[in-house]
Amino acid sequence: MTTIRWSTVLALVACAGLFVACGGTPDGRSGGLVESWSARHQAELVEAKLVPQPAAYEVLRFQWLDRDRQREVLAKLYLPAATARRGSVPLVVFSHGMGGSREGYSYLGANWAAQGYASLHVQHVGSDSRLWSGNPFDMVSRLQGAADEAEAINRVRDLGFALDEVLDDAQLAGTIDAARILAAGHSYGANTALLAAGAVFARPQGTLSFRDSRIVGAVLISAPPFHGEPDPEAVVRPIGIPTLHITAKGDEIRIPGYRSDYEDRVRVFAATGSAHKALVVFRDGAHSMFTDRLGPGGRDLNPLVKSATVDLTLAFFAEVLDGTSGLLAARSARYDGLLARFESEPRSVP
Repeated sequence: MTTIRWSTVLALVACAGLFVACGGTPDGRSGGLVESWSARHQAELVEAKLVPQPAAYEVLRFQWLDRDRQREVLAKLYLPAATARRGSVPLVVFSHGMGGSREGYSYLGANWAAQGYASLHVQHVGSDSRLWSGNPFDMVSRLQGAADEAEAINRVRDLGFALDEVLDDAQLAGTIDAARILAAGHSYGANTALLAAGAVFARPQGTLSFRDSRIVGAVLISAPPFHGEPDPEAVVRPIGIPTLHITAKGDEIRIPGYRSDYEDRVRVFAATGSAHKALVVFRDGAHSMFTDRLGPGGRDLNPLVKSATVDLTLAFFAEVLDGTSGLLAARSARYDGLLARFESEPRSVP
């Protein structure tokens, strides 16, 4: 079997010094320390007014079995409130970071739904919050297994399977617009989104691609480069759909013998082949600032970055789905005090 050499590094990268920070949230079925952390973070989001009122959106949870892979796929779907829906709505399919779950990144899902976008948060059972359970001396082994080739591929297949299930669900008939689907992810999840967006690996036996043609745009938050590949930039060059890359000056991962900072995220942006792409770099901040946690990046800065991230992603969605050219650049001007850098390359006109 082909080995995706960047994946083992990615497992340690995604979790280095962060523990639950890369999306560590409950698996939605069992209690424990991770679940209590998630409940606390989400309560803090409510207190900080970073999520809309419950009446603005609805939540559905799913527990599926992909029989072809004999793999469980859990998901949480945020929907605009039924009273606010007029016809079918666009969908964002979201992939969590290492050790996360469908319950994470709730400030994104809830706010997107309140603004008219369904948000499907997929849980990857081979690299989810259950990694933190069990014998701590086996942690390294569990992390390596969570980021090996099989799991990296399974994660992107989870996204496709979850889309199939939601689009075929009778109770959701007419709710989701299958022609307006975007992908998003943070950290390991950003790499999963890159695979769904069209990243391609050159191998002796041919190219390896997991492109989902239903996805028309992608939001990539703190995306690590594909380390270990002979030419990491070539991996993302074939991506042609619009992309929004989000990071922060302090978006750094450091472990013994390895360091990755926000410049790595910038290189992923520069190499991505999208004709229409944008880069947002917040000043200061931290790698885990984009999760539900309010602590990373500073208690004053973190809520502002979360609010800005919601606003800028919504502008990107409108550009991709509605053709409102220049909206993201105009919206970014609101955040001059927060941004260290904004760069945009417009969509090419045929």
